[in-house]
Amino acid sequence: MSSHAGRRAAWGWGRIAEGLAAWTLRCKGYQIDARNLRTPVGEVDIVARRGSIVAFVEVKARRSMDEALAAIQPRQRERIVRTAEWYVAGRGLPPSTVCRFDAFTVAPWRIPRHIIDAWRADETAARR
Repeated sequence: MSSHAGRRAAWGWGRIAEGLAAWTLRCKGYQIDARNLRTPVGEVDIVARRGSIVAFVEVKARRSMDEALAAIQPRQRERIVRTAEWYVAGRGLPPSTVCRFDAFTVAPWRIPRHIIDAWRADETAARR
């Protein structure tokens, strides 16, 4: 398989994983506010809201669940936190809004996992 074909297959698998994540979140009572949100400061796969919680969800599909979770590197987490800050500032959300950073991991022949509070913004800020 060529490099181009491999990237294309990975992109397709990632899109399927994102669709599965959005569907799962809706089943859990979340409203999907945005998918593939791209901003001047970064991007995030899904922005979901339930009550006063706004979850910024990074979706990773890999050969194993451990690989999927490990694929969310500290630098990427920082970009997602900056994206969340940009999103919240632009929306004028009420002070009671709780921002959370979740991960959704997908691997073949495994039940997808929604990891609530996969990391915290203050953990990434300490690295800056």
